[in-house]
Amino acid sequence: MSIPIETVQTEDFTMDYFRFGTGKKTMVILPGLSVQSVMGLADAVADAYKIFAEDYTVYLFERRKELPEGYTIDDMTKDAEAAFEALDLKDIYLFGTSQGGMIALDLAVQYPERIKKVAVGSAAASMTGREAEVDHWLQLAKEGKAEELYLAFGKAINPESIFEPIKDLYIAAAKTVTKEELERFVTLCETMRGFDITGDLNQINCPVLVIGAEDDHVLGSEAAREIAQHLPQRDDCVLYMYDGYGHAAYDNAPDYKERLYQFFSN
Repeated sequence: MSIPIETVQTEDFTMDYFRFGTGKKTMVILPGLSVQSVMGLADAVADAYKIFAEDYTVYLFERRKELPEGYTIDDMTKDAEAAFEALDLKDIYLFGTSQGGMIALDLAVQYPERIKKVAVGSAAASMTGREAEVDHWLQLAKEGKAEELYLAFGKAINPESIFEPIKDLYIAAAKTVTKEELERFVTLCETMRGFDITGDLNQINCPVLVIGAEDDHVLGSEAAREIAQHLPQRDDCVLYMYDGYGHAAYDNAPDYKERLYQFFSN
């Protein structure tokens, strides 16, 4: 049975999400940038995170449907909080990847009463000096070059050994991209301009797991280390670095979900 897509309605916007699992604890996944909606991957995500299904009810949220002009990461953070409030989600075990990790960190700073634990994968607390790859994607999207965009995206987030066998899948996906999806992607890329909450990270009072990759060709390996360096220096703030899996280690490393599960459950 396919997982249904649901919509949360707040005073200012609507946001799609899906959920799976039957556990008493609440887990939220905030995904990274994508050219097309991740809602079509609901069944695949549920299968990938099936280790959580017994202990957690897992929610994955899309970005809001209506993207206003000048939209920022801070706006995304406030949107996520509004969606959590509308659904009465509390004591959240929060996991964000890439841009979703930036939002997750900001949520832990701004809304500490909502978050039980937070884990971020291939994220950054500041985009300063890290804009090159995202700016490249942004330019390709503005020019309407969907296939080039998909190939550049796939090559950047995956090591070559993983990218080459699935290259044709990226090409096929690019053929289905609409003008509206490219315009939305441009707005989502632009949200990261000027993002920097490095100085706020010491305010986080919940346990934090930072997972990075030595060969992250999108944000660089130092992004994860910088997050860890600016967190409160406590035993429950932990850094782990992968080698050989690239930016998309959260999809590719075989022990990633187990590592995440152990952090949330201990």
